[in-house]
Amino acid sequence: MADLNDPLAPKQEEETDAHFEPVIRLTEQVETKTNEEDEEVLFKMRSKLFRFDTAGNEWKERGTGDARLLQHKETKKVRLVMRRDKTLKVCANHVISADMRLQPNIGSDRSWVWKVAADYAESPPTSETLAIRFANSDNAKEFKKMFEKAQINNVGGAPLEDKEEEEEDNEEEEKTEEKTEQTGEDAEKAKEDSSEEKNE
Repeated sequence: MADLNDPLAPKQEEETDAHFEPVIRLTEQVETKTNEEDEEVLFKMRSKLFRFDTAGNEWKERGTGDARLLQHKETKKVRLVMRRDKTLKVCANHVISADMRLQPNIGSDRSWVWKVAADYAESPPTSETLAIRFANSDNAKEFKKMFEKAQINNVGGAPLEDKEEEEEDNEEEEKTEEKTEQTGEDAEKAKEDSSEEKNE
């Protein structure tokens, strides 16, 4: 127990129940715009983004977060947008153009490298060499597939949703054709078997 006469002894704190009224009440909620309201998410995958620093001749990390391919609802153009975790600061923002080439990063099957003429993550827009790394090779393959579809779409091909529907329809048609072929083959085989039995 602390000595009450000792001036250096810690004093027992008195309980205070202080309550302060706010000077201004914030009743109005402020809407924050991300400029992504008119866009639909076609692809979303957690990844790490790097940019190549030509001055230092090395890769520098740009951020970790969700890489997303967003398609504008009216223009149907697709762009890549990536925001950092927690701060939500944009670390990649560019339209996917036909001249971009995804190349595998040396020594990794889960990473891609490509060049961007104008990335709008910084102001003013800069020309960058970017690399993106995913958790596994399957995620990297899925990104490549969607990236290339977005390129075709942006050049003037059919919108991505239409292409996916077409692919599904083609797959269904192929399955149906296979079934009909199999049924035809089974019927022929049954005829052959019955004719063989008659001959015997």
